[in-house]
Amino acid sequence: MLKASKSGSQSFGSQESNNGRFGDIVLQPDTTKYKLHAVIGKGSFENVTVHLAQHIPSGQKIAIKCIDIENSPVEFNIFQDEVILCRQMCHENIAKYLCTFVNNNELWSVMPLLGYGSARDVLHAYFKTGLPETAIAYILRDVLNALEYLHHRGIIHRSVRASHILIGGNGSVCLSGLRKVYHMFHHGRKWNQVHNYPEACSADLQWLSPEILEQNLSGYDTKSDIYSLGITSWELANGYPPFEDMPVTQMLLEKVNGTKPMLLDCTTISDLTGEEHAQHNAELENGGIDIVALAKARKFSSHFHSLIDRCLEKNPKCRPSAEGLLSDPMFKHLKKRSSEALPNLLQPLTPINLANLANVSDDKAVDSVINSMEQMDVTEEWSF
Repeated sequence: MLKASKSGSQSFGSQESNNGRFGDIVLQPDTTKYKLHAVIGKGSFENVTVHLAQHIPSGQKIAIKCIDIENSPVEFNIFQDEVILCRQMCHENIAKYLCTFVNNNELWSVMPLLGYGSARDVLHAYFKTGLPETAIAYILRDVLNALEYLHHRGIIHRSVRASHILIGGNGSVCLSGLRKVYHMFHHGRKWNQVHNYPEACSADLQWLSPEILEQNLSGYDTKSDIYSLGITSWELANGYPPFEDMPVTQMLLEKVNGTKPMLLDCTTISDLTGEEHAQHNAELENGGIDIVALAKARKFSSHFHSLIDRCLEKNPKCRPSAEGLLSDPMFKHLKKRSSEALPNLLQPLTPINLANLANVSDDKAVDSVINSMEQMDVTEEWSF
């Protein structure tokens, strides 16, 4: 239930329970306690913006997601369910809502500032042809930890993709995009297969599993997230998701027929011929990337190839679980936490972080700091 706060805002639940904590700082559901600065990201829809903000009493820099409820293509209860779920989750690799309340026609969600934005932001800003494999391994390990946590609780994410993987300025990784989750527990019983299909999923089609797209009597389970993880792994490695150049109907047919996208490196690429060669030359003339030359110059590990191949099995029963993948050989060599390794692996990108903003208090100064950080493209989705 919504409850009015002193500022005229409305909060979820009781005033006491809706107060969030950020370290030793208490975050209140009161708009007068926050100052919005520059827009640092866009959401899945035009009515969603992510702002760099300041908690006025403490001076703490945070992020606030603002959703224009009146102009939203999604019902309000969908956002409400997402907020409730986020506050129930307690895992370091799942995005947190520290405090959430309604201000006039907007839903405000206060979150920690995650300086690199999403993995998609990182790709588009500098790593246009893909991330280093070691960086991908650290990111995937943390995403798998989040999925294992969700799956153990009977929750299917249904929207695993690079834009829903957020990276903090310290290298921490967390999974967001919980708006489309589905619970396998109903009336105290866990269903082995479910048949609920996500609404407004056109933006997720490239990542969704064949069994979700088929919408048949067999249904789907948590293994559908593993397929999406395979597509996301391909996306992180190549800089863009597979099937991107295909009409939707052809993409659906390829998936249903079991077509597996392969990593582009010297072991999988072949010379282009005929129409493909002409199209490739045209893309180069228009300033495109020479994908063939790039692929021939790099080689991914056999463990990475194997992981993607197993994740993209058409038969979900043949895919590994999130728990099983955590012991995959691809992650055996990772000896550090992501926060200890990723900042170096993502250089030369500079995140928006608290050190950058420690002495910044006014809008123009904040904008100046942000504009000096070339990695942020606010036209890209930064979905919490």
